[in-house]
Amino acid sequence: MATGPAPERLLIIGGGVVGLAVGWKVAQRGVAVTILERGQAGREASWAAAGMLGAAAEAHFQDARNVPLRNASLALYPAFVRELEAATGQDVDYRTEGTIELSLEADHTAELRRHYDYQREHGLPVEWLSGDAVRELEPQLSNYAAAGVLCAADHQVDNRRLVTALRAAFLGAGGELHEQTEVERLIVEQGRCVGVLAAGERRPADAVLVAAGSWSGMVGGLPPAERPPVRPVKGQMLALGAPDVAYVRHVIRTPDVYIVPKSDGRIVLGATVEEMGFNRELTAGGIYELLKGAWEAMPGVYDLPIVEMWCGFRPGSRDDSPLLGATGLPGLYMACGHYRNGILMTPGTAVHMATLLVDGTTPEVLKPYDPRRFASV
Repeated sequence: MATGPAPERLLIIGGGVVGLAVGWKVAQRGVAVTILERGQAGREASWAAAGMLGAAAEAHFQDARNVPLRNASLALYPAFVRELEAATGQDVDYRTEGTIELSLEADHTAELRRHYDYQREHGLPVEWLSGDAVRELEPQLSNYAAAGVLCAADHQVDNRRLVTALRAAFLGAGGELHEQTEVERLIVEQGRCVGVLAAGERRPADAVLVAAGSWSGMVGGLPPAERPPVRPVKGQMLALGAPDVAYVRHVIRTPDVYIVPKSDGRIVLGATVEEMGFNRELTAGGIYELLKGAWEAMPGVYDLPIVEMWCGFRPGSRDDSPLLGATGLPGLYMACGHYRNGILMTPGTAVHMATLLVDGTTPEVLKPYDPRRFASV
């Protein structure tokens, strides 16, 4: 279904990876794009993430809705990264060693086997590994490693480098970025969104896209029926310093922690899942649980230095799936609520939302994410 002629001016509320990537792709199509960011571009959930591209590892029984978009976005990643790096001259540390889902005990091995069977049913590229095979791939893993699943296509990227490169690419494509600029409210005239009021200034637009992560539902002037049910889900994280870059190569995922090696020598550990609103406090319990889980999987981390601790706010929707597409208010669009998969879904969101915004047609892969699906709930 077409939504109307291509906009000459697009205004995006939110400058995380989703807003920057959509802005970049739309600006490449000749549209004048402005991003308004309440803080510093890309410094909230996008910066706090671990950069995992876990299309197979994140495929769970209750989450079938998200499998197609995750897979489509993962398939786009190599070309997306090549284009981004060519456009900016910046390396985003796209790594292809893959991901290992690890079991350390019999009960979890049975659960892992059920998950593996589900992954196979959906055609995902996974391989069952014995404990010995897991330790051969990653010698630092515990002797208690019982089994694993190798998700060879679940790659990773340095999300912080991705933020920096997307910012540069967006600006290089002619986009306009205003940081430290909070939107006061939408401007609605004659039943259509025609821009926003920000910093006391009226900013007209042919289309407005809300891509403000956990803050998307707080944009002023949103009609009640169009307010996205997006909440912050707190995640505490930390990074250790590896003795060398070969200390661990794959992303390691256990039920209690994920371990993500970066080429700059950091090993990122994450993440708690807390319904705590916008509370940024780091807690002894949260950090302890992450360290305990990492130590059980990889005992050598006991001696590694802690180099950073932080938290972020995943934008979770009511059904923990994104809101992508046109709203019931003409001129207003959503690209928010990506929850745990914002980095993974960035290329797919950018490419397909650009098609919707510029060509006026909704790609099939976006249809399950219609923002209006909550209207009668």
